[in-house]
Amino acid sequence: MTKHIFVTGGVVSSLGKGLTSASIGFLLERRGLRVRMQKLDPYLNVDPGTMSPYQHGEVYVLDDGSETDLDLGHYERFTKSPLSAKSNFTTGRIYSTVIEKERRGEYLGATVQVVPHVTNEIKSCIRALATDDVDVVITELGGTVGDIEGLPFLEAIRQIPLDVGKENCLFIHLTLVPYLKAAREAKTKPTQHSVGQLRQIGIQPDVLVVRTERPMGRENAEKIALFCNVESDAVIEETDKEFSIYEVPLGLAENKLDELILRKLGLSRGHLDIDDWRNLMHRVRNPQHEVTIAVVGKYIEHRDAYKSIYESLIHAGFAHSTRVLIKRIEAEECEHQELEQLLGSVHGILIPGGFGYRGIEGKILATQFAREKKIPFFGICLGMQCAVIEYARNVLGLSEANSTEFAEDTPDPVICMLEEQKTITDKGGTMRLGAQPCLLSENSHSIDAYGVGEISERHRHRFEFNPAYRDRFVEAGLQPTGTSPNGNLVEIVEVPDHPWFVSVQFHPEFKSSPLEAHPLFRDFLGAALKKHQGKFA
Repeated sequence: MTKHIFVTGGVVSSLGKGLTSASIGFLLERRGLRVRMQKLDPYLNVDPGTMSPYQHGEVYVLDDGSETDLDLGHYERFTKSPLSAKSNFTTGRIYSTVIEKERRGEYLGATVQVVPHVTNEIKSCIRALATDDVDVVITELGGTVGDIEGLPFLEAIRQIPLDVGKENCLFIHLTLVPYLKAAREAKTKPTQHSVGQLRQIGIQPDVLVVRTERPMGRENAEKIALFCNVESDAVIEETDKEFSIYEVPLGLAENKLDELILRKLGLSRGHLDIDDWRNLMHRVRNPQHEVTIAVVGKYIEHRDAYKSIYESLIHAGFAHSTRVLIKRIEAEECEHQELEQLLGSVHGILIPGGFGYRGIEGKILATQFAREKKIPFFGICLGMQCAVIEYARNVLGLSEANSTEFAEDTPDPVICMLEEQKTITDKGGTMRLGAQPCLLSENSHSIDAYGVGEISERHRHRFEFNPAYRDRFVEAGLQPTGTSPNGNLVEIVEVPDHPWFVSVQFHPEFKSSPLEAHPLFRDFLGAALKKHQGKFA
């Protein structure tokens, strides 16, 4: 029978449940197990698609078009687990399904309640991943134990061992042991209280993963074990990592968490094969080069808003044994400050995605600076649209060129809404979403990067390059080097007489991993490295 691992969090939020869950999945896969990953989120939104980046961070898009929690990005970067709409459920989605079933009369006149109807729906979502070809399902619960909105999820996972047998389930609780500098000691009481809340619900953790700023010592570990009713070797210390989040699996392996999980679940698999990961971390700690990349965005103050962008740049650095220094610049700063001061010292400029007019003129100015100063440039989604607008204004001479998203009455709508989007009124899950094929042109940076003529990348947008202006752009030197198979949609544009100027309508950051940097990010960083080394002016 498929085994279940449930990962909960306590004391405070943002402890890294997603990273810990992904690291557990990584270790089990490297033991030869077939793993599936899942995140349950307690908020009432049906999915994160309509949530502000300031509140929720980035929306992570899957191949099937699902708009999901950013922790699924960690899952894909660390594991090979295939992800789909079944990998992320929210309270809103669960309740929507329950209400739809009630309206159809599927409950046969019963009074629909949280227990058993909502909890049964949650359990069915978890069990949906437990197919014959899966050894372990890892389910992460969002939020913190004690949050009222998380109670139905906790009640559901409490019941699952009754359905499938306790021997097939493992509860891992991630908690915090803070260090009080004034008292010069670590405090275990918050962990004790957090586990106490879980036990009141009816869940006894099997393993405690304890986040610490500094080593807490064996004495505190044994104290936690005693008061939390777990075995002493089941208290796993996870100290803050100095160099990279990708060190987390190695730390858990050193504390033998994978061995503990296998023993407690009665699983027997091969040795832990992570030599390639150890070699990767050696390169991380000992980079040969260093470059500075400017990310000019609208949500810079919230780092999770561009989480996958930053991670993809770091992966590209791994591929070149290069430390990537990311200079985060608010787009509006480019409208009010001297661009030479802001961008003159960087080796590459990246413009990420976003929505709304704020900061757009700053992004366009940064794009112009990169094009004219021959600085390697990478535009993504809205970044591509800004590149098209900039080129139209400053090369084609269309001074009022714009996107109809920002100026509906522009005389030159070089970016316009997709035809199929014009009749849509609902905002959630209605954009052009998920994996789409793209054909690449010969003699382009894009085909050099990918090495193949047809690719598949994930999209999330409503506006597109206006085909009515295509010939004028081509004549002026902005080349469409990637299109949809029917040729109607422009997916990539490049400036051939520039060292490296590539803009894409899709989101390549969703398909990058530490051991396999995305081709475009890899080559963009390679161009930035050449810029730093003076190999082109």
